[in-house]
Amino acid sequence: MGVLELIEDYRGDAYRAVYTVRFATRDYVLHVFQKKSRHGIVTPKQDMDLIRERLKRAENLYMGKN
Repeated sequence: MGVLELIEDYRGDAYRAVYTVRFATRDYVLHVFQKKSRHGIVTPKQDMDLIRERLKRAENLYMGKN
């Protein structure tokens, strides 16, 4: 799909940035957050839903739709 996730640990805290390079002329940052859970690597559903919504909006913006 063209969506990438960066994971960074800093002083014991985990941070994630989700962005897409799917579009030829634009990069969109879809979501950046601090991961709170100490167990597992699963991104919470609330964050995944927000990422999906923002990806849809980015696609519409790129295609000239509102």
